[in-house]
This record gives sequence, structure tokens and C-alpha cells, in this order.
Amino acid sequence: MALTIKPLSDRVLIEPVAAETQTASGIFIPDNAKEKPQKGTVVAVGKGTKDYDMTVKVGDTVLYGKYAGTELKLEGKDYLIMREDDILAII
Repeated sequence: MALTIKPLSDRVLIEPVAAETQTASGIFIPDNAKEKPQKGTVVAVGKGTKDYDMTVKVGDTVLYGKYAGTELKLEGKDYLIMREDDILAII
């Protein structure tokens, strides 16, 4: 099923990676102690502005700030929409 949302100008739609449920040593992390993910996959990209071309593309895995973007729920999944400037790195 294709998404029906298209970001405008220099905005990017990101699907965050699921938060860790277990530590490397095997300890399970309760829901209220999980860290907010800072890594995700780009799902949709706007066209940019007349002065700014977009660097990221659909399918890129990116790192972003802990409190960057606006959370939204679409078709039962969680997404973030943010400006490309809020993305820290492409990995």
C-alpha cells in the first residue's frame, strides 16, 4: 500500500527504527524506560526550494536529533516529518 502523503518544499517523511527492547547483556527494557529512536528510514521527500536542492532520497537511513520533527500516525504506523536541516547524517 502506497503512502498518500507528499512532504512540501524541504521537508522529509521518516519512519523511525523500532526502539531497543533488550540490552546487549540480555536485560529487557520496560516501555517507560525506552529511549526515543534517533535513526530512521526516509519514506518520502519534498521537492526542495528554488534556492535549495534536496540531499536525501527515499530509502536512505538517517540520524536526526532526539527532539527533531513532528510525530504523526498514518495507516497504523508512526512517522516523523521534519525539515532536511534537522537531519544530522546519512548512514
